[in-house]
Amino acid sequence: MSKRPKYWNSAVKYLSKKDPVMKKLISQYKDKTLTTRKDIFYSLCKSIIGQQISVQAANSVFKKFEKVCNGKINPKKINKLRPGKLKRCGLSRQKVKGIKELAIKFENKSFDPKKIKFMTDEEAIIYLSSLRQIGRWSAEMILLFTLNRPDIWPIQDIGLLRSISNNYKKKYFPPKKFVESLRKKFSPYCSVATWYLWRSIDDDPIQY
Repeated sequence: MSKRPKYWNSAVKYLSKKDPVMKKLISQYKDKTLTTRKDIFYSLCKSIIGQQISVQAANSVFKKFEKVCNGKINPKKINKLRPGKLKRCGLSRQKVKGIKELAIKFENKSFDPKKIKFMTDEEAIIYLSSLRQIGRWSAEMILLFTLNRPDIWPIQDIGLLRSISNNYKKKYFPPKKFVESLRKKFSPYCSVATWYLWRSIDDDPIQY
């Protein structure tokens, strides 16, 4: 895991001044920050594996997946594995197809993650979403956790919406206008605000 993003300290100061709830959360969770592997292929595989199952189940399947890959989660290794071997990790047929296609696209360069650094957040989300099994939410998680983009506000995320309801005393789901007003207030550091809001409902630091 790499160190905290360069913008983290500036973001913490900015958010603390902007919002009293955020100031309280930041003071509560000083121990850890967002970290990343900077390995987009690894993170995309983890994203596909974790879809539509519990965190506990996802962690269990991912450990088996990692073991099958001999700890080397990369396109070359995945392309050598038979689909049946991946299925035995607990992966559905669709997830196996998604991971296998991902490995092929990375290896033949039909998907080039290096292009993403020249894209806006929205352009990057569209590019990532062109991959099988990767939708907007998964693309946003990659931008936030793996590429450390500072201003991601994943409004499709149930955990974020629940945390907003809890911390700002709003009904669940919180009103769209209120969620949008928070985005405007927290920008350009929505990713950091999101991370602290997540921490308030799950004390374990989230990693991808």
